[in-house]
Amino acid sequence: MVGRAVSPVFVGRERELADLTEAFEQARKDTAVTVLLGGEAGVGKSRLIGCFAERATADGAHVLNGGCVELSTEGLAYAPFTAAIRQLVRECGAEEVAALLPEGGARDLARLLPEFGEPSGDTESDTARARLFEQILTLLERLAERHPVILLIEDVHWADSSSRDLIAFLSRNLRTAPVLMVLTYRSDELHRQHPLRPVLAELGRLDGVLRMDLPRLTQSEVAAQMAGILGTTPEFARVDRVFRRSEGIPLFVEALMECGGECSFPDSLHDLIIGSVERLPEETQRVLRIAAAGGIRVSHALLVAVSELSDVELDDALRTAIAANVLQVADGRAYVFRHALIREAVHDELLPGEHARLHARFAEEIGRDRTLVPPGRAAIEIAHHWHSARDDLWALVSAWEAAGKAAKTFAHREMMQLLERVLTLWSKVPDAAERIGVDHTTVLEQAAEAASACGEVDRGSKFVKAALHELDERTEPARVANLLVWRSQFKKAKRRPGVLDDLRYAERLVPEPGLERAAVLSKLGSYLIFSGELAEGTAHTEEALRIAREHGEETLEAELLLNLALGHSIAGRIETTIELNETAQAIGERVESGRSVLRAIANNVDALNNMGRSTEAIELALEGERRARQYGRYRDQGTFIANNRAEALEALGRFDEAARLVEHILATDPTVRTRHHLRRIRGDVAVARGETDVLRSVLDEVTAFGTVPEEFMQELTTDARLVIGLHMLGGEPLAALEVAERVALEAQITSKPMLGWRTLGLLGGICETVEELAPERVAALRAHVGKAAAAMTVDSPVAEAYRLDLTRDHDAAAAAWERLGRPFPQAKSLLHGGRTAAGAGDRDGAAPRLRAAHPIAVALRARPLATEIEALARRIGISLTERAGTTGRTGAARQAGTAGRAGTTGQAGATGQAGGGESPLTPRELEVLRLVAQGRSNREVAAELFISAKTVSVHVSNILGKLGVSTRGEAAAAARRLALIG
Repeated sequence: MVGRAVSPVFVGRERELADLTEAFEQARKDTAVTVLLGGEAGVGKSRLIGCFAERATADGAHVLNGGCVELSTEGLAYAPFTAAIRQLVRECGAEEVAALLPEGGARDLARLLPEFGEPSGDTESDTARARLFEQILTLLERLAERHPVILLIEDVHWADSSSRDLIAFLSRNLRTAPVLMVLTYRSDELHRQHPLRPVLAELGRLDGVLRMDLPRLTQSEVAAQMAGILGTTPEFARVDRVFRRSEGIPLFVEALMECGGECSFPDSLHDLIIGSVERLPEETQRVLRIAAAGGIRVSHALLVAVSELSDVELDDALRTAIAANVLQVADGRAYVFRHALIREAVHDELLPGEHARLHARFAEEIGRDRTLVPPGRAAIEIAHHWHSARDDLWALVSAWEAAGKAAKTFAHREMMQLLERVLTLWSKVPDAAERIGVDHTTVLEQAAEAASACGEVDRGSKFVKAALHELDERTEPARVANLLVWRSQFKKAKRRPGVLDDLRYAERLVPEPGLERAAVLSKLGSYLIFSGELAEGTAHTEEALRIAREHGEETLEAELLLNLALGHSIAGRIETTIELNETAQAIGERVESGRSVLRAIANNVDALNNMGRSTEAIELALEGERRARQYGRYRDQGTFIANNRAEALEALGRFDEAARLVEHILATDPTVRTRHHLRRIRGDVAVARGETDVLRSVLDEVTAFGTVPEEFMQELTTDARLVIGLHMLGGEPLAALEVAERVALEAQITSKPMLGWRTLGLLGGICETVEELAPERVAALRAHVGKAAAAMTVDSPVAEAYRLDLTRDHDAAAAAWERLGRPFPQAKSLLHGGRTAAGAGDRDGAAPRLRAAHPIAVALRARPLATEIEALARRIGISLTERAGTTGRTGAARQAGTAGRAGTTGQAGATGQAGGGESPLTPRELEVLRLVAQGRSNREVAAELFISAKTVSVHVSNILGKLGVSTRGEAAAAARRLALIG
């Protein structure tokens, strides 16, 4: 035997080392980087990052090490991060680490490490996990303020779901901190269904993520490796044999070198790896088999307990394995297999009886003394070993306990998987319910809740269905009601029918005024309010509020007040909305419910924007986002507050800021619903600026083109607004009219200014634009709009401005929009006023309105609006560059001119504007276009104008080119949109 068959010379990885060093240098410049390092098992990933870490440490980096283990796939959540934070605690102490976190943040980390004391009492699973992620993000950022940080996470192909989610979260959100994350994985293990594949694909699309593949060694590099091991240059024939047999994988080169000169080459790679073990003494092999059952890392004390050897006997048995580099000594008096492949090969050699016996021994010993494994790991270790031992009783009992531990760390997917194991084993354990203290239905209920928390909607639905099948609503109505609420939420997530039916059924099952009824009423009332059924939704919410107050449930009281406030907001009672939100916020502050506090702030940001106090809304949003970070809730609630800030920016015409903010928040991977809200805001900017491709991508993503309509009024009306905008940009006014008619007939339009009144304003604008094309349809639409407006309340300056536009008092509307600081609707009101004046033959009245509107549109880069203004100016023969005041004006027009000057200064960038009233088309082309728009053929146009059909064809070609369209229909639509024809 050769002895330590590891080359002291680092061979063949200089290019990869240089790439890692370059990535680290980029991270040091305050641009976080993630490196995905893939390679086959045994190719040298660990050796590479170990060498890199040594160099980086010498260069001033703080290197944290975390590794995934096979146990992670069975439910050991956050293993790499627990290891890294534990290393940090060893280096700095728990108090110093806690000082890096926001107040109370250490209590969230206590769910992973007991060194941080008692975990926080917050069990809101929908946000607590996000808060834990925020705390780890903050810890890395604060740590990086001292020294650049390198976080090494090995073997992420074994990572649990929670760790994968956290890795993705950090990769997206460690944007400017000097942090380098290096993740290694076995590329040869990523089969098509491997859960890491979509994560790698998603990360690969992010900025700051670098993918590296570690290749096999070349023959010359294998020769250098062999020379390092032997201490002399090997013969070419031997190098050639080793290279061909090892195929350039360093671990296999080492194993072949351990064979020595007399050893024949094994038939398989498994034999190759196990060969180094089989040459060890029998007692050493026996202990290695025991260690292999314990995992890749086993403590000395645990090996003593399981092997039943004394300390001295164990030392003697392992000394040879350590000398042969099969095992290595790790920190904390533990032993680690040099490579996971060696441990796997030894474990595979266990006989069936030996396999079951050894895993049972590990489970028994850890159960007797849980300090034999790292803190927090005992429950899942025991569950793993009993499951591997094929002991159904204790596998079930231990899986139940481990599921409870997973719940405390919000590792919901791991919890669900462990509960599925309990359910699978249930029929094999006759007294299962007595053993774990709950019935089969309770396990299904908890599995459904875990499935919901981790987004496994289909599996959650199956758990609920099975649980409902086991219950009788006559004897356990409250449990059935709770399951029906869960089923309604799963249906809502899948956009399936029956949500309201389930909620109503659940409400009927709990008629008594207790907390069970309040919980159902909370969901039912909220759903009805969001659906536009305000009266019924409010009644249910008020009843739930009375129950909550009677039982002293202040947290529930705050949530119900917030739901009531939403109802008042949708109804247009904004002052009441603000008061209720402030009351709920005060309760949230008192009971320390960060969720309620932030929800109240988010709602009041929206309310202030609806009141026209958009600048105040932005200031409140910034405060709310700061507090969301403080609470560790930014990714969930903080991003929603930022979404509302983006809405206020869009309302103020600060389109660039709104678009940048939207893109920034999207990069943090918000929840799906928040993402869709953000994309809709970007869609509104796209409509204003004529960004058709952006708008279409937004509508595609939010499924506005899908066959299943949105159930909630806000999403439905916003999507309709964007679809109308797309049709208008595409020169399809009649298609836009059709959507507007459908909205007027089907949507529940309420008095909320930026929802209901904005929708009516849009419908009124469509009437103004397409009246000449379909006068009868427009008249009918106006009647619907007028009827809806008459039933609505006007409780804010924003609603009043929309009402003025609807009544065609466009000059007063423009002045109202100016006072509110909203230039885009101001310019549109001026355009509508100019169009009305032009239609009445008042050219002098139209001119100042258009001259006031045009520079606003140009400053906003609202190209479609600017183009409409320019087209109308050409049509009536006025110059937009002429100074306001040179033509006679009515009092209303004078007001319009003043509004325009207040809206913006100058006319920078007025590209494409027609000066001096010149049209892009000749008078004859305008005549031809007018007839083409009526649907006339070339021959019919020729007969009308007394010219040849060939001449008409030439005119049509010129018209298409000048208008930038390709068909006669598109030319007609563009002509109407640009007001080139009467």
